[in-house]
Amino acid sequence: MFRAFRDIWRLPDVRNKLLVTGLILLVYQFAAHVPVVGVDTNAIETLLQPGQAGAGLINVLNLLSGGAVRNFSVIANGVYPYITASIILQLLIPLIPRLAELQKEPGGRDVITRYTYYLAIPMAFLQAFGQIQIFNSLLGTGQQIIPGFGSDFLLTVSVLFSMTAGTMFAVWLGELITEQGIGNGISLIIFSGIVAQVPTNLAQMAGDSSIPVLWNIGLFIVLTVVSIFVIIYIQEGERRIPVQYGKRVRGSKQYGGARTHIPMKVNPVGMIPLIFSQAIITLPAVVVSFFPEGDFGNGIRNAFGNQQGLFYWLSFFLLTVFFTFFYSDVMVGNQDLSGNLQRNGGFIPGIRPGKQTQDFVSRVTRRITLVGALFLGIIAITPGIVDFINSVLFAGQYTPGTSVNAANVITGSGLIILVGVVIETMRQLEAQLVMRNYRGFLK
Repeated sequence: MFRAFRDIWRLPDVRNKLLVTGLILLVYQFAAHVPVVGVDTNAIETLLQPGQAGAGLINVLNLLSGGAVRNFSVIANGVYPYITASIILQLLIPLIPRLAELQKEPGGRDVITRYTYYLAIPMAFLQAFGQIQIFNSLLGTGQQIIPGFGSDFLLTVSVLFSMTAGTMFAVWLGELITEQGIGNGISLIIFSGIVAQVPTNLAQMAGDSSIPVLWNIGLFIVLTVVSIFVIIYIQEGERRIPVQYGKRVRGSKQYGGARTHIPMKVNPVGMIPLIFSQAIITLPAVVVSFFPEGDFGNGIRNAFGNQQGLFYWLSFFLLTVFFTFFYSDVMVGNQDLSGNLQRNGGFIPGIRPGKQTQDFVSRVTRRITLVGALFLGIIAITPGIVDFINSVLFAGQYTPGTSVNAANVITGSGLIILVGVVIETMRQLEAQLVMRNYRGFLK
């Protein structure tokens, strides 16, 4: 492996790609520290206090923005509007025949990508406005994250346009990494933000006086190592469906007749269900934040705005499992495996082409997705499990939600992103080495 890293650095074009990637990530981190005009830094510090209402939502937004929410910078939206626009279009493709036809046409995917950019702009405006309003509601009456926002027209327009421009700037940096650097640019931007937050979270965890430091550090190491192992095992796990191609004889030559397989991933959807479920579970708290305070509204905020309580974690688990099945079905439907096999003369042994093949693939997908769904659900509620264990072991000392626990230093979503990005980047570097007749990372 060390020899492989040395060989990579010796290749001028690969070395330049690595340097470009590092430079762009550095530019993004600088931009993440440029605050929005008029932002109240004291209000930001209040929101980031342990146990503050809405901590779950703030953590997710901070994760997807690469840590920019912590400073409420011009790129506080991060690439989340682009991700949301991409997910919306993927869900609309099987529902709108014209989009489904466009996807199959030559150059159709480029057109859909352009539509995604167009949709990301209004999504960025909406998220910027909603994010500010939500933070204002979390702060309570008499305090605003940006004093004068909404009443001062020029300030409001400046903030919305600067945050939208920041989102598109972040997306552009991600595309630059994809084209000129190594790896998937959008994923690497989120990756860099997660890594940048780890030292701060570790310092907060170590400074928690309610739990012994050795227990926190030991539990963090065990959780991280076990989670990485399980994530790799599940993410790389697949069910191989055998495929046979028919033989064709033309003159004295024979074509086809090959045997291959369709690799069906145990978890084909990555962390998208976690994003969906986190967005949905915080939606009630977001909605009631626009209405006057009351007992009902306060109950909703306490149930869904904080990462606490059996009801919250059970809802989070069930939503994650549901969205894993839902998005897997959507992906299988978009791929049209039965149609592609039939057009290329392939078939699954013992299964008739056409509808029976599609039904068979759907059944197999749902069976193996059960494992992936349970895996994502458990990853999602790991912080709640750790809170429960700490509450039992250190009863009277530890209060759930008041500090960073061992599972919140790098959340389950963050670990899935980290592992996925590292594996994908290593594969691209491996391909660069093998293409030049060098030995890869592994024998």
